[in-house]
Amino acid sequence: MKVLVTGGAGFIGANFVRSTVAERPDTTVTVLDALTYAASRSSVEGLAGVRLVEGDVADADLVDALVAEADLVVHFAAESHNDNSLVTPWPFVHTNLVGTFTLLEAVRRHKKRYHHISTDEVFGDLELDDPGRFNELTPYNPSSPYSSTKAGSDLLVRAWVRSFGLEATISNCSNNYGPFQHVEKFIPRQITNVIDGVRPRLYGTGENVRDWIHVADHNAAVWTIIERGRIGETYLIGADGEMNNVSVIRLVLELMGQDPDAFDHVTDRPGHDLRYAIDPTRLRGELGWEPRFTSFRDGLEDTIAWYRSHESWWRDAKETTEQRYRAAGEQIRG
Repeated sequence: MKVLVTGGAGFIGANFVRSTVAERPDTTVTVLDALTYAASRSSVEGLAGVRLVEGDVADADLVDALVAEADLVVHFAAESHNDNSLVTPWPFVHTNLVGTFTLLEAVRRHKKRYHHISTDEVFGDLELDDPGRFNELTPYNPSSPYSSTKAGSDLLVRAWVRSFGLEATISNCSNNYGPFQHVEKFIPRQITNVIDGVRPRLYGTGENVRDWIHVADHNAAVWTIIERGRIGETYLIGADGEMNNVSVIRLVLELMGQDPDAFDHVTDRPGHDLRYAIDPTRLRGELGWEPRFTSFRDGLEDTIAWYRSHESWWRDAKETTEQRYRAAGEQIRG
């Protein structure tokens, strides 16, 4: 099988590429990635059976040529950091909407199988005391330029399935953590701060709840959907990993041998969603998928060990990231 993976040098995509060639030796992978700051050549370069093409997913000629060669297209490419979307929304429109449209048109022309990677953030948020969880029938209610453009890309896929008979599936996943995640993101930022002797930073009170899943489990679920999912269907991917942000920081500090209260509060970001929670009943019941990392603590220990042993991978991005936070006006609260 020949697989085209867009965004395959980014966090989740790179892990998908690495697990694919490791577990499916008869598969070759072409990675299309714009290699923005959030991607890294070193995440996939040199892997047997992998070709890296630098380019924009909105480049129609390039996308058409690469889709024509593939049997399967898996679309990870996205601008994905909420903070950045609040400062400069246009790249999110360009990549998440225009890029998805460009890809769908190529897939339609060449009649290829397509899987679309999305996020639980398209559903908006839940109240902290709401016992419910997101499922496949939850209405979309995005709250940021990031989540709204991802919601729009999902709707494009659904329209192309209905209008043009595209052979496509969609997955919406909860918050990922694990190896190769950029240090601007919540968990790797805290881990690398502790490594550098800097106190972790927490938005607001830290009561916001996220539903965490190890990236390896996410990607295993994606392959399950590709191989067993029903065309035209959406599947939610989650591992029952709800935890509020202050508890995550305290667990990071504990696992790294620090005082669990040795962190600083910073001014909350605008429109900060309260709680995400995934109901993965359809994925587990229909397709038989189960996560390997059933303990968030175990998955976090695995992730901390990776960042400690791969400093050369993240070091260059660290100072640039912290400068960007300072420029955005991040202020420690007294």
